[in-house]
Amino acid sequence: MNTTNICDRLGERAPFLSPAFQNYGGKPSFHGEAVTIKCFEDSSRVKELITTPGHGKVMVIDAGASPRCAVLGDVSAKIALDNGWEGFIIHGYMRDVAAISAMPLGVRALGVVPRGSTRRGEGVTGVAVDLGGVVCQPGDRVFADENGIVVVRQEDRAELER
Repeated sequence: MNTTNICDRLGERAPFLSPAFQNYGGKPSFHGEAVTIKCFEDSSRVKELITTPGHGKVMVIDAGASPRCAVLGDVSAKIALDNGWEGFIIHGYMRDVAAISAMPLGVRALGVVPRGSTRRGEGVTGVAVDLGGVVCQPGDRVFADENGIVVVRQEDRAELER
């Protein structure tokens, strides 16, 4: 189901992210269950989760919109792809656009910077994250396509399946 149909069906119950999120992956349309990370200039939790099975899942990262470093690069994207992840939605920045755009992986981010993040073991998983005014909970379903990114709450998922 595309994002316009979801918005038509759910109305205000289908919050959508700012158009500031740009498509950088080789898979422009993707969706899945949200697996959330809240981190700031530290990709430790991302590095941990990409090694776990991700079939039917989208990693949703609140990186605090920091433009000082990327929380996703080509090596991590490849590991995530190999483990079946559908994609990433990053309220922050990524790098290695040429390599990632050639992968069949969904990637939306605010932009691109050349510097990678540090890894200090910080950040948390499985918490509500703020994506620039839209809150995403673990287990929500996220849909991304050429029209935008929509978050569908767990309680509204059944209505989409009718």
